[in-house]
Amino acid sequence: MPLFQTIQCNENTRILIWEITESFDDLLSKVVLKEKTQKRLDGMKSEMHQRAFLSVRMLIQEMGFTDKDLHYDEFGKPYFDCHNYISITHSYHFAAIIISHEKVGIDMELQREKIQRIADKFTDFECNYLEPEFTKEYIKKLTVIWGAKEAIFKIRNEKGISFKDHIMVEDFSLEKSQTQASLHFDNLVKDFEVHYKEIQSDNFEGKFTLVFAFEK
Repeated sequence: MPLFQTIQCNENTRILIWEITESFDDLLSKVVLKEKTQKRLDGMKSEMHQRAFLSVRMLIQEMGFTDKDLHYDEFGKPYFDCHNYISITHSYHFAAIIISHEKVGIDMELQREKIQRIADKFTDFECNYLEPEFTKEYIKKLTVIWGAKEAIFKIRNEKGISFKDHIMVEDFSLEKSQTQASLHFDNLVKDFEVHYKEIQSDNFEGKFTLVFAFEK
């Protein structure tokens, strides 16, 4: 059972990461899906997406929940019918969830050179401290920033939020694991505590960046 890693963030917050190595059939045989979920699964064209989707169900089972406990609101945001908040992410052969008593968001991204080409689509405030030297550090920093904005968007999940114009990630060091960010949108200002961590598997040559955020 490829539960890749468990991270206990604090007393009430835990992250579980699944390395997707099983076949679709193997995963399907280990979960019980409600009818609505099965229809959603059947509608997916990519088997990789199907396997990631099922891996998330494996993760919530690890936490003592079932597919019947997991719901999605009208904007696609997952939630439980209890006091726990949940956020979900998957990237290539990894899937991850964060469950907490606090409002949280999570994102996981493969570090790729192509992120440099779209940096101007999601950075503005961050250009004050970024040094675009097209180095590995620059790529890693861009990946943290993108992940932070994804995680924050998942927490707020409001139509019209722009990563570039409304979410600001404070300067940070890759040698550390935490920074601050803020959302300025629709006469509202919200602050967030952002954490980041590099993830690597022996089964995949690339490095991933895991980012999670708490709303203050």
